[in-house]
Amino acid sequence: MSTTPLPAGSLRATSLNAARRATELTAAAEDALDLLVVGGGVTGSGIALDAASRGLRVALVEAEDLARGAARWCGEAAHAGPHGLVPGDLALARENAVERDVLMTRTAPHLVRTLPQLIPLHEGTPRRTEALLTAGLHAADALRRTARTPSALLPAPRRVPAAEAGALVPGLRAGRLRGGLLGYDGQLLDDARLVVALARTAAGFGARVLTRVRATALDRNGADAVDERTGRRLRLSARAVVNATGARAAELDPEVRLRTVRAAHLVVDAEAAGITATGLVLPAESGRWTALLPQADGTALLGLAAEPATGPVPAEAPDSDVDSLLAAVREALDVPLRREHVLGSFAALRPRYDDSAGNRKDSPDLFRKHAIRTSPDGVVTVVGGGTTGYRRLAADAVDTAVRAAGLPAGPSRTTAVPLVGAAERARLHEIDGPQRLVARHGTEAARVAALAELDPDLADPVALGTELTAAEVLWAVRHEGALDADDVLDRRSRLGMHPELRARAAPAVTALVDKALHGLLG
Repeated sequence: MSTTPLPAGSLRATSLNAARRATELTAAAEDALDLLVVGGGVTGSGIALDAASRGLRVALVEAEDLARGAARWCGEAAHAGPHGLVPGDLALARENAVERDVLMTRTAPHLVRTLPQLIPLHEGTPRRTEALLTAGLHAADALRRTARTPSALLPAPRRVPAAEAGALVPGLRAGRLRGGLLGYDGQLLDDARLVVALARTAAGFGARVLTRVRATALDRNGADAVDERTGRRLRLSARAVVNATGARAAELDPEVRLRTVRAAHLVVDAEAAGITATGLVLPAESGRWTALLPQADGTALLGLAAEPATGPVPAEAPDSDVDSLLAAVREALDVPLRREHVLGSFAALRPRYDDSAGNRKDSPDLFRKHAIRTSPDGVVTVVGGGTTGYRRLAADAVDTAVRAAGLPAGPSRTTAVPLVGAAERARLHEIDGPQRLVARHGTEAARVAALAELDPDLADPVALGTELTAAEVLWAVRHEGALDADDVLDRRSRLGMHPELRARAAPAVTALVDKALHGLLG
């Protein structure tokens, strides 16, 4: 694992908390920055890290919390699979394969795991379709080899007989099943944790990460902003500004025209669906894909290729999407999923520049491409891209800002910058701590667990039926920038994906966050 070390005392250097925010907000308002990044999703956090690691003076402002928008609710694999191989998108698939390798082997091995995925083959599956799917899997594997991802991490695809297909996905309907195609991809265990790790790593290089700071107007020399916690108005001066607010980019640059798709997902009972460690992927004649992917918490995410959409970001999947998703897997499973099996749902808007006449039918994969636009006033706006390719988009955005403003910076270094908690997989397996914590915190898992050793009360789960402990809540406030209970429930943990568990845990988490913010805990 090639590494670039963080500054000495890296835990303190990378810790985000209310006290650091207050200090750095004052400093950001008084000092001239090289680069101001607006938007605290995966793109904005990646840009802040890329720029700070080049030695630039950087501040990131986010109107709400890190990973508050699509970065929290994308629910996708860190992929470069066959569904990326649509006509004309080979370059995108190749780029995703390279970026997936960076995530899995260098920057975030603790946050990305190997995910086997099965495409079932039935007696009614045309041989031509099977041949095309097989070719797609092998093409994706060729890209894996080009990216030099070890086969021990992502094995080569293969055809499996019906008995093995049924063992891999116990819920699969056995009637007329004649086998399946087994492929492998990467899976982000928690999208929000990737964003938090990016922001903390950027902070370790000196970036000022300022949540609850809303930019109200941008220009080539900085931004007008307001501190949402106090109502204070301030001016942030910078030599270059990047607008990375995703679906809200047009609010800060009215000349940006966006088209969006809505990506809806259901959180379902994995046992009811018959999903264990292998995901189920179902191609459709339309070229779209439905995926039922296992999660580390015993649930599964059911997602369908995104639909064109307008309007605000929805908190939950619309009823029409719920019905479509359940219908998409009904014929594939022995016990059809119904609404009572749905534990929660979410949706997000994915944007891209509207640069066509509107008479071309878009593939959902086109929304994974990124675009960078510089306004006449010099503000750089970035949209599009998927979570897998965030690092490449960030590097391109910083390159654009550096050239436009004549900033003193060399090339991007982030392929060799491990995120907070990262280590080689062999070392991760040796960490003395619960594997659940290792999968979320990597090398910091032992420190999280140690909080409960110092105060046994912190080892208790926050509510019946949850695994989240008081120690994790304290860690989120002290080191991960959580400022209220919602930050913990919806982004530092995955309880927000389970409305019933969230409601059960909310009172205890609210009390713990209040105590932690006032220094009364631990």
